[in-house]
Amino acid sequence: MSLEVKVPAVGESITEVTIAQWLKKDGDRVEMDEVIAELESDKATFELPAEGAGILRIVAQEGDTVEVGGLLCNIEEDGAGGSAPAAPAAETSQPAAQGSAPAQGGGGSGETVDMVVPTVGESITEVTISSWMKNDGDYVEMDEVIAELESDKATFELPAEAAGTLRIVAKEGDTVEIGGMLCRIVAGAGAAKPAAQPSAPAASASAPAAQPAAATGYGNQTYASGTPSPAAGKILSEKGVNPADVQGTGRDGRITKEDAQNAQKLAAKPAAAAPKQEASASNAAPAASGDRNQRREKMSSLRKTVARRLVQVKNETAMLTTFNEVDMKPIMDIRAKYKEKFKEKHEVGLGFMSFFTKACTVALQEWPAVNAMIDGNEIVFNDFCDVSIAVSSPKGLVVPVIRNAESLSLDGIEKEVIRLAKKARDGKLSIEEMTGGTFTITNGGVFGSMMSTPIINAPQSAILGMHNIVQRPVAINGQVEIRPMMYVALSYDHRIIDGRESVSFLVRVKELLEDPMRLLLGV
Repeated sequence: MSLEVKVPAVGESITEVTIAQWLKKDGDRVEMDEVIAELESDKATFELPAEGAGILRIVAQEGDTVEVGGLLCNIEEDGAGGSAPAAPAAETSQPAAQGSAPAQGGGGSGETVDMVVPTVGESITEVTISSWMKNDGDYVEMDEVIAELESDKATFELPAEAAGTLRIVAKEGDTVEIGGMLCRIVAGAGAAKPAAQPSAPAASASAPAAQPAAATGYGNQTYASGTPSPAAGKILSEKGVNPADVQGTGRDGRITKEDAQNAQKLAAKPAAAAPKQEASASNAAPAASGDRNQRREKMSSLRKTVARRLVQVKNETAMLTTFNEVDMKPIMDIRAKYKEKFKEKHEVGLGFMSFFTKACTVALQEWPAVNAMIDGNEIVFNDFCDVSIAVSSPKGLVVPVIRNAESLSLDGIEKEVIRLAKKARDGKLSIEEMTGGTFTITNGGVFGSMMSTPIINAPQSAILGMHNIVQRPVAINGQVEIRPMMYVALSYDHRIIDGRESVSFLVRVKELLEDPMRLLLGV
């Protein structure tokens, strides 16, 4: 009996997860509740336990994004698990069938071998057909290279799995998933083709003597020796390098993309010994000097998910940003006067985040559209203020939520900020602590940002961006004074929040911050 393991519901706003890694391999035996994979959402990483004991059959590969309820793997429970060892016996029948293809030359049995995209890497889920080396209807030999496939990481060759007539299914330029159909080979068909081959030497008698050697395999060469891949051919053509001057390191001596890139560097050296007129011409465009190394790192599943969601927000919302500036002197004076007593009494420092959070909760209750969100054809208004705060963690930006921030005092907000920030840095935030926010505050000022346009944290409708505090000259009661000023930005979804509401909300936040007594008196 086979047990299907699907993506569990892990949070109210999480609709899909990405497979970070499989901790067990396909075909391994797993025990009940044994952790078999790590899944990542845009908010957290969590483990996937086995729902039964048996043989693991992986369906979704590492790096795949699967919706909640989507199939991840099957577990062949103990009753069915005993049949697993029989798989190798079944596999041995395929080579036998392939091996019989040459014997079928006269009979033309027409047995068809389906060729699919092989598994070429743990994070590669699809490939593109770069070129077919053979035409539809051509006769191919066992292990003869018939196509070149390209992934986002490399180019590789596709050898024929049987001898016979090629029937192409996927065309050049098509993108096919792993396991997808590429072509069929009618084994044994077209066997008359080899009989016509004796005339080939006569037809190629005028060819260079090196060609027969390559065709017969002398000197470990084949028809592919010295032939560049499409990517390599393009590079060599752009650089004016003759493929005959390049030593191929690919299969059967084929010139790979890396060979072409290296050949370009080698070709640059003889140029230094060119005549003086060429040297003088090259002086107009000197080669770059110094280290020019590059490195590539695989994008983490969390980063890919965040990137996709941010682009989705930009594309699916009518996002607009309005700006204002805040004179931070009143708050800085309060902090300078009371921060020691505040910390002595509440055992927590008095920061700027508590003032901004408190001011936002007051303004959110006065302008409820800023605290609302769109759900289909309805607008959901919230009577509470669950404020999300953006925190930088080792794995990237996370956004934990301060629940019912409108009912918390300044010290209560500061304690929540510290608690959530510590859990974020330790990677211990739970799904519940990162879902359900109604409004977000992000502070780019801690990194030195002067001004920005923050992106909405969907499905919320607005986000407030704080920035650095800079001493600037401003007019106060007709006099120029140097004040600590901060730019603030409110990005909002114009589908639900009008310009009047957004500007009025930001002006209200400014008023409360520049006169903190209003926060205490509620005016």
